[in-house]
Order: sequence, then structure tokens, then C-alpha cells
Amino acid sequence: MELRSKRILVTGAAGGIGSQLVELLAARGAQLCLVNRGADSAAGLVQLAQQVSAEALVVQADITVDEERQQALRSMRESFGGIDVLINLAGMLDFRLFSETDSEVIPRLLKVNVEAPMQLARAVLPGMIAQGGGRIVNIGSMFGSIGFPLFAAYSASKFALRGFSQALRRELSGSGVGVTYVSPRAVKTPFNPEVVHLMAERGLMRMDDAAWVAARIVAAIEKEKDEVYLGFPESLFARINALLPRLVDGALIRQLPSLVAFSRQA
Repeated sequence: MELRSKRILVTGAAGGIGSQLVELLAARGAQLCLVNRGADSAAGLVQLAQQVSAEALVVQADITVDEERQQALRSMRESFGGIDVLINLAGMLDFRLFSETDSEVIPRLLKVNVEAPMQLARAVLPGMIAQGGGRIVNIGSMFGSIGFPLFAAYSASKFALRGFSQALRRELSGSGVGVTYVSPRAVKTPFNPEVVHLMAERGLMRMDDAAWVAARIVAAIEKEKDEVYLGFPESLFARINALLPRLVDGALIRQLPSLVAFSRQA
């Protein structure tokens, strides 16, 4: 896919990966609709778009609210005439024992990580199918292939997003519309609480730079990849977990006491 003049909507655009994506997509001449929830984040996106000379529309919206989703899509269509690529990047994390998870966190996390991407995809698909092409890009997680203790709700949401991506890709076969699922491991951004960064320093997980991950996302879109798993050996563990989950069980259970101790700090 040639990204010049492509009309691309990015949710969670003000985050660590999102801001890097803005720079890369702007450099390729894409027309951008940048969606983020907070007013401060939206103001920061306006400034970033000006700095990188992006042709960008910045929209402040909560993607879990239908009226705000629809308004963001209307604004983009009015500005650019349509949508060629949807990048579902916005996400929510919960790190704690599931038995201690606040009951109200679960529906909110599922709305952000699963329902909103699905609703946005459903809303943009008729236009993409009518124009004979487009791409839905869902940013998942390695925890969408490996059920990781103390990330149970988050893992469940990313497993769901991966399954949705796979099913939708098959459903759209022959339509000209593709679906890309990108699975990073942990990324060095404020999305992860400080204790997760500390866990990485102690060797309990590995983390990648946001710029590196953003570059791989853009490459996956340009090459029209179906699935991309980022980071080794996690990408290998994801495949082992699919075939021989008991092998992964032992390794993660041995880490459980340390993970619980870090969750107490969080």
C-alpha cells in the first residue's frame, strides 16, 4: 500500500506509539485524523501535527461513546471525503490479581480494547467495501496470544481482538479490504505503569522503544501483512503456547510470586 494521500484514522494518537506513528505517516504524505480523549492530549496533537507538517484533523472523542465515535467519523469524511485505513491503537491496561480487580474496570477495559475497535471497524467497512479497498489495523499485544498472570482482563481483551481480526479477515476475502493484526510485546511508554518498567529492568519481561514499534506497524500496513508479532523470544513463545501451553505454564507459574509482589507496588 502506498501511503501518500491515504486517509488514515488513528485512535489513541497522543500516546507513545501514536505520536511516533503521526510522524512516520506524516512523512509519507498521509492525510490523518487523530483521535484522542483528553483535551490536553488533543492540544498536544495539534502542536505535533504542526511540527511535522502533517495534513491532520485532530478530534477529541471518547471512542467508547457511540455519539462521539460517529462525530469523529463524520468530521473525517467531511474533511477528507472518506477513510482508507483505520488504526485501532487506543487501549487500556489493568495489572493486578483478577480477584482484586475493581468490578467497574472490567466493562470499561472491554469497551476500550474490544468493543470500540469493533464498532469503528463496522462503521468504516461499508465505505471501504464500496470504494474497493481499505485496511483495518488492530494493535493487539503478545498477551493476546499468551495468557499472562495478573493481566487476565487485559489478556482476555487482546485475545478477543486477535480473534475478531482473524474472523473479519476471512469474512472480507475478495473484497479488497484487508485486516492487519499487530502484536507487540511491552513498549516503553507511559501506557505501562512504572512498576512494569521496573519488572523489565529486573528481567521479568522485555520492552521495545515506541519508535521501533511504530515503524513496524507502518511497515506492516505498507506490506499489507495479515499478522505481525514483534519481539523475540516472545513471538516464539506465542506459537509454543498455541501448540503446547503446558510448557509455558511452568515458566509463568515460577514467575508468579514476583509478579504478585510487583502488583502490590502498583
